[in-house]
Amino acid sequence: MLKVISTHVFLRSRLHPGLLDTLARTGTAGIEIFAAREHFDYTDPSSLREIGDWFRANPVELFSMHAPLYSDRDSGRGGEPSVNVVHQDKSRRIDAMDEVKRALEVAEQIPFKHLVLHLGDRGDSWSARTLEDALTALEHLQTYARPLGVRLLVENIQNEVTTPAHLLEILNVGHLDDIGVCLDVGHAHLGDGVAQAIETLSPRIRTAHLHDNKGERDEHLWPGDGTIDFAAALAGLAKAQQQPAGILEIHHGYGTDVALVVERAKAAFAAFDGAAQH
Repeated sequence: MLKVISTHVFLRSRLHPGLLDTLARTGTAGIEIFAAREHFDYTDPSSLREIGDWFRANPVELFSMHAPLYSDRDSGRGGEPSVNVVHQDKSRRIDAMDEVKRALEVAEQIPFKHLVLHLGDRGDSWSARTLEDALTALEHLQTYARPLGVRLLVENIQNEVTTPAHLLEILNVGHLDDIGVCLDVGHAHLGDGVAQAIETLSPRIRTAHLHDNKGERDEHLWPGDGTIDFAAALAGLAKAQQQPAGILEIHHGYGTDVALVVERAKAAFAAFDGAAQH
């Protein structure tokens, strides 16, 4: 399993080369940048130059980017609406797709392989109209991403739109063979279970967000601090049709202790290696 770590652990800080140096010390092969403007302003040329220069000078690759959840600089805390590509309001859907495209354009300056995308907000319901809106959004964004060398990955979140069965339906109905799934193990644990999600989505899984919780809320704990059976989860992922990358996506509350981030990430990666050998 390719080792990757998300900058989500530093989400409340501006992303700079020093933080990337910290992540590189974990032994990761790749980094997923969380596209939140207060963390990484994907529209700012100076930010792109600074981060791009770091990746060009280091062996760690920018493996993927998480699409923005908000277009403002405080993650919606000031009342800005979310980036929701399947919102019932057409103008909201258009604005959301435009914001996602701004993040995709980073690939012109700093190449990356995958963009992880949410379909809807937490608690959004499923309907025939939602299916149509999801297909429209994915077809449009795929057309935009393909020339940039980026593959879209849809993530299971806590809503009806992205249950494993519905994600599979969206991709199959739309014949979206080039779009894969980022299986979020923590989110699956809060739904019908990790094993069921892996079984349903196995043909489509390309990456996995790895974090823990205690089965009650989305805590983004370090693996082993919750109730997920990671040995079983990793064994299941190893049987997927394509070996997925494992992306540590840890809560930003842990990012205040840089030394601890390195220590815990190294331990998690070592545990993943150990599980893979059994």
